[in-house]
Amino acid sequence: MAAFHKIAPAVALLALTMGSAIADQPGADWISKEQVMQKLTADGYTKITGLEADDGHWEGKGVKNGKIMEFHVDPRSGALTREEIDD
Repeated sequence: MAAFHKIAPAVALLALTMGSAIADQPGADWISKEQVMQKLTADGYTKITGLEADDGHWEGKGVKNGKIMEFHVDPRSGALTREEIDD
């Protein structure tokens, strides 16, 4: 039983790490980063940074209408699903 208590935290940490790595990869049916960048630029975004897959969508930051914005993009259509001023 004592050995289990020593191993359990390591196993839990490994499981969390592996789950995060898998969850944060673009799906096979997602549009590419380049396509997302084109759609964001067409929607008025400039200086786009931090574009990455996260929790089932593309997300990042960019400048729109002179304000720094955080955004979420649908991974299949490229439509903006959330945008708000970055505080």
